[in-house]
Amino acid sequence: MDKKHLKNLFDVNYLPKIDLSLTDIPTAAQEMAGKMSISGVQPKLSMKLDKKNGALEVAGEGGEYILKPQLQTFNNIPQNENLCMDIAASLGIQVPPHALVSLKDNSLAYIVKRFDRIKKEKLHQENFFQILGEKDKYKGSMEKIGKKLKEISEIPGFDAQLFFERILYFFIIGNGDAHLKNFSIIYDKENFIRLSPAYDIVSSKLVIPREEDSALTINGKKNNLARKDFDELANALKINSKASYKNILGSIKTIDRLIKNSLLTDEEKKSLSSIVKERALRLSKQTS
Repeated sequence: MDKKHLKNLFDVNYLPKIDLSLTDIPTAAQEMAGKMSISGVQPKLSMKLDKKNGALEVAGEGGEYILKPQLQTFNNIPQNENLCMDIAASLGIQVPPHALVSLKDNSLAYIVKRFDRIKKEKLHQENFFQILGEKDKYKGSMEKIGKKLKEISEIPGFDAQLFFERILYFFIIGNGDAHLKNFSIIYDKENFIRLSPAYDIVSSKLVIPREEDSALTINGKKNNLARKDFDELANALKINSKASYKNILGSIKTIDRLIKNSLLTDEEKKSLSSIVKERALRLSKQTS
């Protein structure tokens, strides 16, 4: 990790120590239960940087980072998520600073800076599970999220465009687990409502081959999605989709290069590249 990346992520020019091993994470997470607002089934820890000791420490309050370790159930999830976030950033999709770090047993973990914190100030954030008042995070549609976003955003047309491009990217990378809690709005420093940065991006298709194309419906479908379904989503949101298609489909070589340079296994790299190429082919087939 170069100094620019370190400064952006940790605001220091050195890599902080993490005095935890993979086996310590579940216990530490259990001890923090009820003290953290981070949801999900994956063991996660809220961390903050103690600059005096040059170390990242578990934080019950004032957490600045989220640390996600390796999982027993799925291989190389930290590498997967870090890669997907890197690719998103290369496409111009806003993501928070993030990286892979080594725990004291040399296992890799994914760490991401919380985008709802500015120094010690907490910015108000709401996900669309809360906003839409749903009871199941997997029930709903991308159209419903997008239309609600346009109702409440300070810059509705622009945020709808960003949202649409994000959906195209999730499809290309095989992220079939983007549910209602994975889309949020944030109140910025001026208290304006905007689409939040993207987060929790993983190629679920890579680790679950039978994963659905989308966790939420697009044009009434979750599987066998085609160009026409995304065109209908763009029509529903009343946006011009040409620039978004051009950005995503014009970046396949860049995506492939980042996959090849990642820390996934050779087999995983090959599989993910195949997913991307197959999805790009579907998006390229325009209907008359």
